[in-house]
Parts: sequence; structure tokens; C-alpha cells
Amino acid sequence: MTTLDQLMEPIRHSPLLPRIVEELQLQIAKEQQLRTRFYREMTPEQKVEFINGEVIFQPPAKNRHVIATGCIFQAMNLYVIANRLGTVKSEKCLCSFPRNDYEPDVVFFGLEKSSQLHLDALQFPVPDMIVEVLSESTESRDRGTKFIDYSAQGVIEYWIIDTERCVLEQYLQEANGLALKKKSDSGIVESQAIPGFAIEIAALFDEKKNLEAIRKWLS
Repeated sequence: MTTLDQLMEPIRHSPLLPRIVEELQLQIAKEQQLRTRFYREMTPEQKVEFINGEVIFQPPAKNRHVIATGCIFQAMNLYVIANRLGTVKSEKCLCSFPRNDYEPDVVFFGLEKSSQLHLDALQFPVPDMIVEVLSESTESRDRGTKFIDYSAQGVIEYWIIDTERCVLEQYLQEANGLALKKKSDSGIVESQAIPGFAIEIAALFDEKKNLEAIRKWLS
């Protein structure tokens, strides 16, 4: 992944540096105005994000997407509640990053961040863990802008879920950002952000297997 220093190096030595800075400042100011309007006009009924100055509306999801999102949320949520590890949210949870606002499919906040959440909150901090379930309309952002932002802002763990092939990609935060730890359609995935949480990958896509995994924890 390209580092910030690598991106900045040619700009630092450019004779156009003052002009570049001026243009960037103007762009940031414009985005802040648009972002303020976004906050004012968004409604709880919408699934909407603010990304690089644009308001992005999310279309309805396919059934396979809904099933996977439900399975992941259900398993994580029950495990986190049972072990008092924090809070898990699914969709409609607007997470505010320095430049952008995202509504990931599933997010986890550890105890420190969970203690800061209020019942009337409409905006949430950067999560400790994020899960994005791929769709045709979101894959480029999930692997592009979002991946870069999640990595830069210190998200501990990021899962990308491919429901077409029933594959999980697990990325963990390392010295240079998020790095691929596991990519598989079988076996067990062990979370780093959620202490002790481990589940069969198949249970992320199948409701019956998901219920079986949960029953093992509760028995």
C-alpha cells in the first residue's frame, strides 16, 4: 500500500506546491459545507454515506447480502454481550471519520468507545472492527476508499465478505496499515479486535450453521 510519505514526496519538491495547497484548502472548505448540509438533511430511514464530498445512497441489498449481514451481526452481538466486551451495531450506524462518514454493514466498538455512546447519538466514532459485505455497487469503495480510510484511522480489524463465493478476507492492523491475515471459504476465523471470538467461516453465510455455533457458546 502506498504510504503518505510516498504520496507527498513529489508534491513537496514541486514549484506548484503553494498553488496545490491553496486548491486543497478550497476543496476541504467546500466539502465541509457539503458535509454540514448532509448532516442536516439525512434521515434515519436512509442508508446513506458521505464520501470524498459526495452523498452516496445505498440501494436495497440482495437476499444473500442480508443473510450474511444478519449471521455476522447475530453471532458477534451475542458473543460480545455475553462476555461484556463492548457494542456491536449493524447498518444505520453512521461512523464519522476525519473526512468521510460511512455506514458499514457491521461494526464493533470496544469498551472504551462503547462507554462514550449515547442513546440519542446519530454519529458514531471510528469503530475498532468493521465488516463490509460486498455488493456490485459497493465493492470498489469497500476495497478502495474505505480500505484506505479504515487503515489510516487505525481500525484494528476489517473483514470483507464475498457472498457470491462464500469467502472471508480478514485484514489486521500492522505497522504500515491493514494487511491480509486470512482469505478462505472454510475453517475457523479468529478475531483480534474481539477477544476470544472465533467462528466457522461457513457459519457466516448459513443461518443453520450460525445458530449451531451460537448454541455451542451458550451451552
